[in-house]
Amino acid sequence: MTDPLRDLASLRAATERLLTTAHTLENAAVTGPSRLPGWTRGHVLTHLSRNADALVNVLEGRPMYASPEAREADIESGACRPLDVQLADVRDSAARLHAVASLPSDWERTVALRNGVTDRAARIPFRRLVEVELHHVDLGAGHELEDLPEEFLVRETAFLADRFAGRADVPPTLITVSGGHGTLRTGREGDGDSTDAVSVAGPPASLVGWLAGRRTGDPALTATGADGAPAALPVLPAL
Repeated sequence: MTDPLRDLASLRAATERLLTTAHTLENAAVTGPSRLPGWTRGHVLTHLSRNADALVNVLEGRPMYASPEAREADIESGACRPLDVQLADVRDSAARLHAVASLPSDWERTVALRNGVTDRAARIPFRRLVEVELHHVDLGAGHELEDLPEEFLVRETAFLADRFAGRADVPPTLITVSGGHGTLRTGREGDGDSTDAVSVAGPPASLVGWLAGRRTGDPALTATGADGAPAALPVLPAL
């Protein structure tokens, strides 16, 4: 069950962890490459700031971004700013989001994100938590998926599996989360049972790395076909 106020508390803690990591960087590191193709660390930090402001828009009933072009332009124009400016922007934008999200709210109302996606307002704090936790790793500053809280990783595995569910370009897949965290089904519909599905198993951090497109060929993951023989990990489309 989604608890937006608990997620807001987790979000504040995650934001502080990210800022602590970013404070260890040298100023020149802002223009160095992140782990996201084509993006510097400055792109990642600027995106986090503008995403916070965009989610304020969502919660207040405005379009998330003025346009896709405006979103990209804002990230590009802010990417080369000095580290202290970047960190102040991340902190200040996060505070603006927290202030709006903490107001009494109808958490069950439907809100509009971008690209036609809608969701319950109650899920916005967790969506933001995903941005902060994964982009913390994307900075390439020594923070890894294995450093993220296990509770978050288990929830994110389920969240990503749900996003791929029913997609014709993803084979029927059973995901077993090690540590007794259950089994999930994702991908296109099969024949109504599990006999047609690829089975993927592994720890939450490795599963998130695969599902979120952050890792390929993780040795901690195993994949088997319907015949029980070893299989290749399903290749997932970008989200």
